[in-house]
Amino acid sequence: MRRLPLTALALALLAGFGGAAALALRPGAAAAPPPRRPLLRLDSTLPAWVAPGGAVSLTGFAGARKPVQVATAAGEVLTAAMSGPRGRFRLRFRAPGRAGRYDLRLLAPGVSTPIGRLLVRPLTLDAVGDITFGEQVGPTIAARGPAYPWTGVAPTLRRADVTVGNLETAVSARGTAEAGKRYVFRGTPASLRPVGALAGFDVLTLANNHSGDYGPAALLDTLAATRAAGIASVGAGSDETAARRPAILRAGGLHVAVLGYSDVNPLGFPAGAGTPGTARAGPAAIAADVRAARRRADVVVCFLHWGVEMRVDPDARQRALADACLGAGGDVVLGAHPHVLGAVERPGPRTLVAWTLGNFVFPSSGVAADTAILQVRLGADGVRGYRLLPVRIDGFRPELVRAGTP
Repeated sequence: MRRLPLTALALALLAGFGGAAALALRPGAAAAPPPRRPLLRLDSTLPAWVAPGGAVSLTGFAGARKPVQVATAAGEVLTAAMSGPRGRFRLRFRAPGRAGRYDLRLLAPGVSTPIGRLLVRPLTLDAVGDITFGEQVGPTIAARGPAYPWTGVAPTLRRADVTVGNLETAVSARGTAEAGKRYVFRGTPASLRPVGALAGFDVLTLANNHSGDYGPAALLDTLAATRAAGIASVGAGSDETAARRPAILRAGGLHVAVLGYSDVNPLGFPAGAGTPGTARAGPAAIAADVRAARRRADVVVCFLHWGVEMRVDPDARQRALADACLGAGGDVVLGAHPHVLGAVERPGPRTLVAWTLGNFVFPSSGVAADTAILQVRLGADGVRGYRLLPVRIDGFRPELVRAGTP
């Protein structure tokens, strides 16, 4: 048998797989050039949505030291930067202040490419009043399950970008009820889990006159249980510094800071330099904390426990505390403690005060059973609008009031 040279053998084998393949690999044949990468490209993606004035960051390639821009289809330039020596760029800009859909293009000298449509809409913050696991709430949860209080309102609350409320109860198996206190509230960590997982709460304020009902150890357990449920807490902590620390959330390209304070302080409840407790409300402390939070956030919310039970009208003390928050750069002031729903005011074109949000998951009857979910629309410049969704509390279980419901 005559042996073929190696090169001839290889060509013969390749011929069996089709002439095109053999031709492509035949000695001296030119290989197909690799596809050229675009000279201007975006390597990141646009966010699903962004709030008015929210921050956007994009990265890509444009060639070495090229001026790059992002512009709307109408020709409004949102940002410009120079690519680096290796051609990489990072563009940071604020979304347009007007809600809408914006077709964006990436521009470089002699090149323009579409990069998608940016949805700009207000961030929605849902706020509710008092939540407790005390009195008949705890036994009913034990019988019907921890999701039972939330099924009527959870889908609505979960749709918000940020959801906040007032957790007016200890969550712990430890501690002893405060002596001489008429009402003390306590629940189990299992009761708290659906508050985050089902109802979608992001922040709970513990600055009130019930989170410390079973002493410092139970308060620390409440902080731990809230974290374990995937919810941030404000208004209480292991010491005063921690109690006054904000929760800062990011949504829609905005940083939203939430602070909590109580002006209703049973003996031993306020936090000290080295002792657990709640954040005491005071104009100077609130103003200092808001100014500090403002350096880190686009929007600042103060949640205050204040006022007189069953009284909807604010007094001079409440107005002074609200002024301290707003005057230092705060945007939204939320109130709790009176157990009835009060007025919502707009002190400025981009600020809001809800004097009392009333009850929510809380044993209620009469006027206290009529409450609401406050829905605030926010941009980087503050409050864009709001509405109150009417809610009726059946025993302690909130239900949305549908059109036509008596």
